[in-house]
Amino acid sequence: MTNAPTPTPDPHAPERQVFRSALRATLLLLGGLTVVGVVVGLLVSGTQGVWGAVIGVLLAGFFCATTIWSLLRTVGSSPTAMAGFVMGSWMVKIVVLVVVLAVLRGRDFFDPYVLFGVVAVGAIGSAVLDYRAVTRGRIPYVQP
Repeated sequence: MTNAPTPTPDPHAPERQVFRSALRATLLLLGGLTVVGVVVGLLVSGTQGVWGAVIGVLLAGFFCATTIWSLLRTVGSSPTAMAGFVMGSWMVKIVVLVVVLAVLRGRDFFDPYVLFGVVAVGAIGSAVLDYRAVTRGRIPYVQP
């Protein structure tokens, strides 16, 4: 008879749970923001508003999901590695934003005000949901 070793629990499971909760809430926010943004964009400026809302949701989703993904990826890493990874992802976000805005500059198929509004609501909503996930998360101070 062999004794199967008992699996050791993941010491970083509580952190992963908090980040997964934040990601789940952010995806729900983006789904709702898509519906509301498209309807408001359509009512405000027709097809251009719809395109502004769709582009805004895509940008907001990229920004929000990248942050949570980088935190999930670095759970258990040293603080320096985590900070470097998060900072690197932030720099990638800025480059993507500049490229997208440069490509969209001068185009008239979307409403820039709807785009800005959707991105702003997505960013603020995501920050609030991330805060809520962290404050409600049950992360022990010491590992048992």
